[in-house]
Amino acid sequence: MSGDSSEPYPARQPYGVRPASWSGYHRALRVLRRACRWQRRAATFAALGYFAVFLALTVEAPALMARPAPGGLPTGLLLALLQVPVTWAAVILFEYLSGRYVDPLARRVGGYARPGDGDRKPPE
Repeated sequence: MSGDSSEPYPARQPYGVRPASWSGYHRALRVLRRACRWQRRAATFAALGYFAVFLALTVEAPALMARPAPGGLPTGLLLALLQVPVTWAAVILFEYLSGRYVDPLARRVGGYARPGDGDRKPPE
């Protein structure tokens, strides 16, 4: 026989099971999920990181927090009031990263057919 191989027939896939696709819809979906996770981590770190630093300073350096800051307010109160703009900055960071990285990926995934419909390229 020409093209002789060690197995007489190719391995059969169970009915309804397709081999994993490393391109197309599944790859785009994995990239989108990774971008969403990264975005959530960045925004969470921005908001909760500042709050954790504030709490650590309150516990570890109470004398620093009681010291008057420029303007006459105690440093602790000034840092507490700054949490509102830091939270807004985290929201703005989240929106910026979403528009810059996640939304284009979501549009790309939306351009693919569902896996049952067969993979097709997104519209250009």
